[in-house]
Amino acid sequence: MDHYERIQCAIEFIEKHLQEEVNIADIAAEACFSAFHFQRLFQAISGFSVHEYIRKRRLSEAAVLLKQTQTSILDLAIACQYGSQEAFTRAFEATFGITPAKFRKANIPISLQKKLDFLDDQKRAKGEISMNKPNIVQLNSIAIVGYAYKTNLNNERYFEDIPRFYADFGRNGHYMRIPNKAAPDMAYGISCDFQDNGDFTFIVGEEVKNLDGELEDGFVHCLLPAGKYAEFRVIDSVQNTRTYIYGTWLPNSNYERREGPDFEITDVRQSVYPDQMKIKIYIPID
Repeated sequence: MDHYERIQCAIEFIEKHLQEEVNIADIAAEACFSAFHFQRLFQAISGFSVHEYIRKRRLSEAAVLLKQTQTSILDLAIACQYGSQEAFTRAFEATFGITPAKFRKANIPISLQKKLDFLDDQKRAKGEISMNKPNIVQLNSIAIVGYAYKTNLNNERYFEDIPRFYADFGRNGHYMRIPNKAAPDMAYGISCDFQDNGDFTFIVGEEVKNLDGELEDGFVHCLLPAGKYAEFRVIDSVQNTRTYIYGTWLPNSNYERREGPDFEITDVRQSVYPDQMKIKIYIPID
């Protein structure tokens, strides 16, 4: 099965267990992906997180039952995995702009979250795959020393966090405390230590000649593994390029993403901030 078919299997699993407590690892297993990679693919293709989709699907099904049955609001709250009627009411109103009780009585249309069909997304994406075709390159291992930051996939928080990480790295002069630099004008941004809940580490640093010696607090050693990578040149923005990679190119390619970090390299000397940044993104593939 291709990526879209595998993700659709996960969608079917979610639908079967919509009124049960399910975790991301179990959902991702249905698609034969790691939990983190599944969330990244799902979000890039659909535009929202797995948790957001499940929440909206549960509330949408509850809205249908409010109209078609006499099921109590408390019972619907419990079926939607909310701990109280009050919590369910707040979530329902935040999503649809009306409380469950008022919705049941009123004839007001709301926008429901339908079950996703990723096979429809596959048809849409086919025509976009050549927009930013990567080079497939073989890299040797690369030794990095950098400063470690924490961020999260949820609500695409990392798109806001990562520019701040680079700013903090420069503002605090962290680049000046990296020993044995091998390529001082090339800044690395490395995504690694992926967790099932969407947490991951983003390291801002530079290539070094070796990984020997003690490091100051906050700094870490990192060895980017040798292997095959898809190399993408950032044309528009890093955010749009990453969304294209995981939402369009990878699902439609003949490649699987390998385990391990992906990273970006900025040619600091040749870049003009913020409009002419010379950045390449590398994704490990098989």
